[in-house]
Amino acid sequence: MTAVRNEPGPAARPGRRTELDAIRALVVVGLVFFHSALVFDTEDDFYVKNPETVDATMYLAGFGVVWAMPILFLISGLGSWHSLRKRGPGGFVAERLLRLGVPLVFATLTIVPVPQWLRLRAADPGYHESYWEFLPQFFEVRLSFGDFPFVVRGEHFETGHLWFIVLLLVFSLLLAPLAGRPPGTGGDRVRDGLASAVRRRGVVLLPAVPFAVICALLGLEEAFAGWSRWAYLLFFVCGYVLASDERFRTAVRRDAIPATVAGLALFTLALPAFIAAGEAPDGDVFTVRTAVAILARSLFGLAGWCWLVAILGLLDRHRERRAAPRRTAGDPPVGNLGRMYGYLATAVLPLYVLHQPIVVAVAYGVVGLDTNVLVKYTVISLTSLVLTVVAYDVLVRRTRVTRFLFGMRARA
Repeated sequence: MTAVRNEPGPAARPGRRTELDAIRALVVVGLVFFHSALVFDTEDDFYVKNPETVDATMYLAGFGVVWAMPILFLISGLGSWHSLRKRGPGGFVAERLLRLGVPLVFATLTIVPVPQWLRLRAADPGYHESYWEFLPQFFEVRLSFGDFPFVVRGEHFETGHLWFIVLLLVFSLLLAPLAGRPPGTGGDRVRDGLASAVRRRGVVLLPAVPFAVICALLGLEEAFAGWSRWAYLLFFVCGYVLASDERFRTAVRRDAIPATVAGLALFTLALPAFIAAGEAPDGDVFTVRTAVAILARSLFGLAGWCWLVAILGLLDRHRERRAAPRRTAGDPPVGNLGRMYGYLATAVLPLYVLHQPIVVAVAYGVVGLDTNVLVKYTVISLTSLVLTVVAYDVLVRRTRVTRFLFGMRARA
């Protein structure tokens, strides 16, 4: 059970990628603007809708969808390797239950019902039930295992935006027993073989193929930010593997430019394919098995992995160029930048948990204003961002109890 703490092989192990904290924070901040945009999207069934909608929202959002949530799962996989190596499987499971399970349960009991309640009020002007009257209806649930891992079902119940935490927790629990296997087993040999293979240019881009297959055959899931949940599992596993050997990081850094070119080209081809498939009368482009839809989803899957390799590789190249001679690759930044990294690194999960109920609540109060879409969107997105950060800073990070409830460690 202590195998993950050993050094399995001569290859150097990568240190913590502190710059990835900024990427995680960027994605969470971007989600505020993304979910604010859904208020005005013609196709999406968001909780609160503006009377006037536009068609271009989802096409513009596609530039973020292709990489944003995948990179959160990949970074989580990277972190899981370090956590397992430090704590062992048992300690890792306990840590994941505390950091993910506690905020999942707490938020589901307190703030996740808010968007559903506001949906009812926005859809029916005659609906006057208070939030406290609605809560018992939200928690009228049953168990259904047909949509694993979302086994709790109900007419009004949902995990909402916390689907990310549900998947991440389940993926972590599935990983722990496999990572606890003794050294020298088949997994180590496979890893060493892959690490040797990526020394050849372009090999690190080959995982794009299974992503294309998953997207083409299993389809995409709109409820999960446009990716299949099983694609997210593969992103998570890839992150874990990338962290396990320095040769993977070297390959990603080396092939960042080809990955950038390939990712942009593939996405440029995927976008018109999605548009063409969506105009056909055959059904949902995310799941329909027409040739054009399958091609669009395949290109999307290929582009997603290429974008992640490009982002990680370009960040690593930038970090190398800026590294001071006296600092090592794993050292955190110093001064004001270091304090900002520290603030963002601990704030990401609470900000994620808080943001969507706040966006929906702000939108509920703004969509009725007599002004244009651009003004409403600006008000909703910026107000929601400010309120989310203030709620985190004032209500979450300052006490031991609230930090625990939102998955944060106690202050030193």
